[in-house]
Amino acid sequence: MKIQELSTKVSPGGLFRTGQILSGQRSPANVRRQLDRWVKSGRVLRLRRGVYILTEPYSNAAAHPFAAANALKKASYVSLQTALSHYGMIPEYVPVTTSVTTGRPEELTTPIGRFQFQHVNPRLFFGFAEVEVSRDQRALLASPQKALIDLLYLTPHSDQVEYLRELRMSRPEYFDLDNLHGGAERSGSAKVERAVRRLLALWEEEP
Repeated sequence: MKIQELSTKVSPGGLFRTGQILSGQRSPANVRRQLDRWVKSGRVLRLRRGVYILTEPYSNAAAHPFAAANALKKASYVSLQTALSHYGMIPEYVPVTTSVTTGRPEELTTPIGRFQFQHVNPRLFFGFAEVEVSRDQRALLASPQKALIDLLYLTPHSDQVEYLRELRMSRPEYFDLDNLHGGAERSGSAKVERAVRRLLALWEEEP
């Protein structure tokens, strides 16, 4: 296989898993050796075991970090501070792409950025959808309501008013309060339900 052929097989942004290029090959061992050579030559970057990305000029576009996060960990979606920043709900720049997963928690430092995955119980794996995050690239992303619920659920003492004030969180016009209440109830966490009530009270205080 030539590098130009590989570029036609991978996802937009150049992301791919080993299985994508081994499928249908007569000699998987030869393909693996070729992949090792591409990594050594810098044409391909290894993000983690089994996950790679093409470098320019062989990739048609830079990989979006949300799409990369999905590729790095199956059964995950982008959420927490990253999603809230994406929706313009928190003012801080978030240097790490944060996701939740039903798998084990981990933090990865890769050639294209840092990625953090926090574990949640499978019953909390809801409230996300596949959306277009850049041209021809799609990723699983939490809704604004679910990103907030995930943050409150996973953060210790998130129901404290001091913590909620420090978030300096704004509420977009499209923010669905019914969806937020429903998600908080579905979380099964008294702490999350308290945090939601207190956050709404703070929003009511805003001019």
